[in-house]
Amino acid sequence: MTFSFSFAGDDIEDDDRPLTPPPQTVKKAAVTSPAGAGAFPVQGKPQLPPASHDLEDMLSKLPSKIAFNLLNVDLQDGSTLQIPRRELWDVRAQLMAEDDGENPSESEAGLGAHDVKTGIYEGGFKSWESSVDMVKVLASEHSADFLNREPCLLIELGCGTALPSLALFHWALSERKSQPKHPLVLTLADYNPSVLYLVTLPNLILAWALQQRGQTPAVEEAFTLDGELDLTPEVISAFKDSLATNHITLRFLSGAWSSGFVDILYNSPNAPGLPDNTKTLVLGSETIYSPFALERFSETLLSILERERKERPSGSARAVIAAKKLYFGVGGSLDDFVDKMKGLGTTVNTLFEERTGVVRGVVDCQLS
Repeated sequence: MTFSFSFAGDDIEDDDRPLTPPPQTVKKAAVTSPAGAGAFPVQGKPQLPPASHDLEDMLSKLPSKIAFNLLNVDLQDGSTLQIPRRELWDVRAQLMAEDDGENPSESEAGLGAHDVKTGIYEGGFKSWESSVDMVKVLASEHSADFLNREPCLLIELGCGTALPSLALFHWALSERKSQPKHPLVLTLADYNPSVLYLVTLPNLILAWALQQRGQTPAVEEAFTLDGELDLTPEVISAFKDSLATNHITLRFLSGAWSSGFVDILYNSPNAPGLPDNTKTLVLGSETIYSPFALERFSETLLSILERERKERPSGSARAVIAAKKLYFGVGGSLDDFVDKMKGLGTTVNTLFEERTGVVRGVVDCQLS
C-alpha cells in the first residue's frame, strides 16, 4: 500500500531547498548492508527480516562529505535547540550514484511523492512533526539529568532522521563534560537499512561535530563554507574516540517489527551488557499510521518492556510515543494505540497534546 498523508507541515523539510544536487557533489559510495540488502526491498516480496548493523562497517561506507541544514526547535524554556539533518538532495545524490542510473525506482521509493510505501519504504528520510513534539517533551522532562545519573539504554523505534535521539545525544555529550560517565547505549532502529546508512548515522556525526566545533581542530577544519562536513579519517577517528571516552555505544537495527526483531535487539553478538539498575527509554514517533502498523508496533513495544522487566529487575523501563490523533484515510490513530496498549496491560498517560492544525499527542507507556 502506498500513502501520501497530505497533511500540511507533516514533512518539515524546507520545500524550497533543491532536490537535485550540484553535479560536482555526486560521489559514488557503497551503502549496502552487511547482509547484502539493497536500499529497499522488492515490491511484492516479504518484508525485510530484522538485522543488526556494525558501526565500523557503516562508517567505512560513508561518502567523503555530507551536506546538511539545521532545524530550529523552540523549547518551552524559551531556548532554541538546533538539530542537524543531512540534506535530502545529498541523500538523493548518493542513491543515484549507487544506482548508476540503472535502477531509479530505489531512489524514487524513498524520495518520491509518497510518504510511505508499506513494506518498501516507511518514511525514514523525512522528518515529521510528531518527532519535534517528542523533542520538546524530552526537553521539558530534563532528560539530560536522566541520561547521566545512571546506566541508560535508549531505543528509538522507526528512528528515520532520529530527531529525538539527536537531541538526547546532544544533551548527553554536553552533560558528560562535567559529570560521571555511566554507560549509555543508544539503539536506533528503522525498517530500511538504507535510512540508517544515509541519514541516521550521518546525522549523529553532524550532531557530534557541531558540538566539537571550536574545540577539536580537525573538526573545525572539516566544516566548509558551503554547509558541508568533510568526513576525513581524522574526523571519523575523533568521533569514535569521543564515543569511547564518553562511554556511549551506538547500535543500529533494521527490519520489520516482529519477535525476531526483539530477539536480535537482545541476543545479537553486539548486544550490550548493562547492569540490573539500567534505566530504559523506548521512543517512537509516527509509527502507528495504519491498523497493521499499529498492531505490529504495539506487540513489539510490549515485548521490549516485558523483556526489560525480566532482564533488568532493579531498573525501570518506559516508552514515549508520539503520533497524530488520526491518520485520515489510512486508519491508524493515537486513541487506538492507547486502547491497544491498555488492553495489553500497560498504564498510559498523556504528556502532550497539540490541538491546533493537525491534532497530535505524546503519551507515556509503562507496564502496570
